[in-house]
Amino acid sequence: MESLKIAFFCWESLYTERVGGLARAATHLAEELAKKHEVHFFTRGTGDLEVNGVKYHCCIPHGLNIVDYCRDMSLKLVGKFRETDSPEFDVLHFHDWHVVEALHELQDRRTVFTYHSTEYGRNGNNFGDWWEFREISGKEWYAGLIARRITAVSNVLKNEIMWLYSIPDWKIDVVPNGIHPDKFYAEVDAGAVKKEYGVHPFAPLIFFAGRLVYQKGPDLLLDAVPSMLRHRWDLKFLFAGDGDMRNYLEKKAADMNLPVRFLGYLPDREFVRVLNSADIVVIPSRNEPFGLVLLEAWSAKRCVVATDVGGLSENIDNFYDGIKVYPTPESIAWGVNYIVDDAEGVRLMGERGRNKVDRKFRWEVVARKILEVYRKI
Repeated sequence: MESLKIAFFCWESLYTERVGGLARAATHLAEELAKKHEVHFFTRGTGDLEVNGVKYHCCIPHGLNIVDYCRDMSLKLVGKFRETDSPEFDVLHFHDWHVVEALHELQDRRTVFTYHSTEYGRNGNNFGDWWEFREISGKEWYAGLIARRITAVSNVLKNEIMWLYSIPDWKIDVVPNGIHPDKFYAEVDAGAVKKEYGVHPFAPLIFFAGRLVYQKGPDLLLDAVPSMLRHRWDLKFLFAGDGDMRNYLEKKAADMNLPVRFLGYLPDREFVRVLNSADIVVIPSRNEPFGLVLLEAWSAKRCVVATDVGGLSENIDNFYDGIKVYPTPESIAWGVNYIVDDAEGVRLMGERGRNKVDRKFRWEVVARKILEVYRKI
């Protein structure tokens, strides 16, 4: 394919404002495309910059709530876009609902909209009467209506948006997230790292990494801890991440005198050290359109116990490169108890996960799939 001029619209990136996994997914995809194409990334932040071949154009949004804030951001990003639209961009790629107003303004162009998740998936029916839930869901529906092509990060998410928003099958391509696996693998002295966090070098370390919010299920894992300790008393637990459930979880763990430590947000380098020192990574999500932490754990050759939902269910071969469990404390505890005493099984599952990452989820593989979507428009 000839060199393209590509515009990304996303409310976060690794080098400006960063909130969650969307920043990593959009940034690394942009960088991979920039190896052969001209890529501009429109996002929020202060000042413009260029990193790894990607040109970042930033704005400072304002708003009384998240919906108004993202509307203001989108309109400001359109202004930035128009300043750089000569020669014209070939493809405009929009990521998640935050930038739908920008998609609306530029809908006559060659547009792709990627669903990384849905508001329904993030919150279920719990917020059906909350006005922002309805506004965001409406924007997601509208994006599916006006974009030339749609991508979803898993087949499960594709089926979800077809059901929620009546998007026809022919309009949607499944393009998974990717990873640079070598960035998450490190040769570490696991015993020494464990000691730094108050864990005996020989004690099995169970690791959770993600936002401490309802969708990610950290409360399910915490409620599973007593059952795991009855099976093996020396287990230790580290939770990396932050979110609105943190205070509740910390208080509950303290009240129950559980061997759980909450680390908050870890810098990337320290996250990799802890990840490579863990024995088992547990992903207890209630809803997970894809699940980047699965690829991170596999990249580090870690054994994974994960709930049988969304992209986790789709990508794990049960009892081969991971263990799938129900999103309940009892099932999560069963999954950990099943494998924790089998050191060779733990090792093999981690090795097989890494092999799958190398075959299917490297960014160069994902970028080729996105370029096929661009060809269609």
